[in-house]
Amino acid sequence: MAANPGKLNRRALSKEVRRRELIDATIKCISKKGLGSTTLADVASEAGLSQGIVNLHFKSKDNLLAETLRSIADEYHEQFMQTLEESAPDPAAQLLALMEMDLKPAICDRKKLAVWFAFLGEVKAVPTYRKICSERNQKYDRIMLDLATDVIRDGGYENVDARAVADVLSSLTDGMWLSCLMNPGIFDRHHALETVRHYLGAVFPGHCKEE
Repeated sequence: MAANPGKLNRRALSKEVRRRELIDATIKCISKKGLGSTTLADVASEAGLSQGIVNLHFKSKDNLLAETLRSIADEYHEQFMQTLEESAPDPAAQLLALMEMDLKPAICDRKKLAVWFAFLGEVKAVPTYRKICSERNQKYDRIMLDLATDVIRDGGYENVDARAVADVLSSLTDGMWLSCLMNPGIFDRHHALETVRHYLGAVFPGHCKEE
């Protein structure tokens, strides 16, 4: 008897939904307890499921953690590429749009940031984490460098170094994320964005005028 395609699709969808629930639960647990203290039992309890279900879908804590990191990295990648595609075509506007994206609540979210920094703290010890984080950083750094290079070429900013601009913007993002995580009561997204605008306006005065 041939398999029912509709039934198979429902099973696949159900599996994906369950995995998503478990990854979301893992994010919550890590944000509360950290990587080392989070157990499969914690994740199961947070998701309202049995530990056997966690084992069924991920086999081990290591697999679950790696998939959680990939999920966060993939989500960021989708937002990054969508922002790049939908922003104005000139590179200066794209640089600013990408920096604005980094401050949106969906990205600059304390739970997700806590998880991201937790994984970054383990990249030296866990090759899988290092590979995921390295691939992410290399790709985005290259895009930011290319955009900065295009602005410099277009505006004739002979004394501006594209690599330095890309590095500063990356450091600004890291600093703003850390501030959001560590000092939520005083972190101000608007002020953070104005800081970015001020820097870009100072480096590229003909392209990025402060509002």
